[in-house]
Amino acid sequence: MKYIMFQGTSSNAGKTLTVAALCNLLSRKGYRVTPFKSQNMSLNSYTTVDNDEMSIAQVMQSEAAGIEPNCNMNPILLKPKEDFTSQVIVQGKPAGNMRFDDYQNNFRTQAIKAIEESLEYLKEDYDITVIEGAGSPAEINMYDKDLANMLIARMTDADVILVADIDQGGVFASIVGTYFLIPEEDRKRIKAVIINKFRGNADVLKPGIEKIEELTNIPVIGIIPYDETLNLPEEDSASLSTHHFSENEKITIGTLRLPRISNFTDIDPLDYEEDIGIKLVSIYDDLEDLDALIIPGTRNTVNDLVELKKSGAFDKIKKISKEIPIFGICGGYQMLSNNIIDDSCSESKYGSVEGLGLLDMTTEFGQIEKVVQQSEGTIIKDSSLGFEKDTKVTGYELHEGITILGDVEPLIKIKKGQGNDESGLYDGAINGNVCGTYFHGIFHNFEFRRKFTDQLRINKGLKPLGLTKDDFKESKRVNYDQLGDLFANNVDMSFFKDLLRD
Repeated sequence: MKYIMFQGTSSNAGKTLTVAALCNLLSRKGYRVTPFKSQNMSLNSYTTVDNDEMSIAQVMQSEAAGIEPNCNMNPILLKPKEDFTSQVIVQGKPAGNMRFDDYQNNFRTQAIKAIEESLEYLKEDYDITVIEGAGSPAEINMYDKDLANMLIARMTDADVILVADIDQGGVFASIVGTYFLIPEEDRKRIKAVIINKFRGNADVLKPGIEKIEELTNIPVIGIIPYDETLNLPEEDSASLSTHHFSENEKITIGTLRLPRISNFTDIDPLDYEEDIGIKLVSIYDDLEDLDALIIPGTRNTVNDLVELKKSGAFDKIKKISKEIPIFGICGGYQMLSNNIIDDSCSESKYGSVEGLGLLDMTTEFGQIEKVVQQSEGTIIKDSSLGFEKDTKVTGYELHEGITILGDVEPLIKIKKGQGNDESGLYDGAINGNVCGTYFHGIFHNFEFRRKFTDQLRINKGLKPLGLTKDDFKESKRVNYDQLGDLFANNVDMSFFKDLLRD
């Protein structure tokens, strides 16, 4: 097994896409290559075919490599909850909620064991592992506790490439500072530097690059330009502030940016509809001039519902529900309930709270263990939102709590999965303009998505597009190859040939 590792001078330096790019290139050349990130902190996760949970970032990287996602590509996933507490996912399964200090001091041995086991597992099927670090390796205040950077480089004897983001400024200082803050024994592992997200003429960087190479004796092997045409899944909500969504189109679908928003990649396919604009709306916005509103997933339904009330969005959503479609996914679906019952405070310190009351149902926490599985079913009946009876839908479930329907009809008849409750018979609910489901990835189903967006077109007096081709699936593969080509055209690929030859 050959290990190549990308570490960054900071968070959001471009490590995730750099790993995806190299995985894509190596796969296209016939190598058996897999991505790997030992520990990831993210609210954007996915359910594998084995019903394991892993970060969406490593899912994206595996898709770029053309392979099936596996939880061993991301053995430790931390999902922030509240009060410095995260849910810890180990090799796809929940290991409990832990405070940061408890995790660092008392769970480290178990975490390292899981990381070692996952690396061994990947050896069976792959020849090259492209590893992504986390944040910066030069966090000297916690260097001895870091589970994602130089510890993994030592564990795998990986060659390290440092990735630096020039778009935020201070790139030369960040490269040199990172290099000299790392202990000498680990510093020797850094074999090259890549400058990422550059805009303009690269010749202006020459004096700075020469100085970096003089000070560190490490080559700068590439300057990757900022490509705004790429449209790929984002790793975490911090990336949403820079993500390009197509606004000002004929139809505007608002997506509520909840304080603890999760799995926002659910909305990605809608952005590929040619006349649909996606608008991220704050809970403090007026929610005007929208043709539909999606309330996405959240890591904490109750806390975000409390924030909706404080911000005034609670009443605004109820008001516009009489005028436009409201679609809730997972935590957003739970918010549509009359009440959220959490007497044991398993979800938050607030306990039981009033819901939006847009669907006659009740959601209860503390009744079952977390549901993590891929699911499928069929739409139960035709609706005014455009959905048609017997349309097949697939998705994945990642939720705690059950939802008990009152005088409201379910949306999906379950073939595989759990859905609303332990009976596993039905998922979601629908009443007029308001609809919801536990199925993440529901809009990845082309027929379902197109029927919904065509109804929005009809509502605005536009011509429906009908069931043509699925632009989303086709464009994803084109984007992955475009990312790989961008890397290959701007990085010295002979460097990687030499690494693989060693």
